[in-house]
Amino acid sequence: QVQLVESGGGLVQPGGSLRLSCAASGFTFRLYAMSWYRQAPGKERELVASITYDESLTNYADSVKGRFTISRDNAKNTVYLQMNSLKPEDTAVYYCNGRLGRNDYWGKGTLVTVSS
Repeated sequence: QVQLVESGGGLVQPGGSLRLSCAASGFTFRLYAMSWYRQAPGKERELVASITYDESLTNYADSVKGRFTISRDNAKNTVYLQMNSLKPEDTAVYYCNGRLGRNDYWGKGTLVTVSS
């Protein structure tokens, strides 16, 4: 049974930091490209960051470059998103995604709220 379980969301003040985690199970995590997406209220889901299976490449949305860092630990079947200098416009539900060929897996999301 494939599972992606996000954690680490919450309420944070502007300028603060959060670290999201996504624990994977039920598939061969080390072979999958992993990504974080987010969806703000009333907006479409957008790609935030992605990382290749072997950590050789990362990719970021322009809006988060220099503030967010994606990483993974294949020994722990976990992908992370370190978010610094958070802004109110980063408020969204953040989703973990794993993809390999036709296999496309999603978590249920974790809410990040940036507000004073």
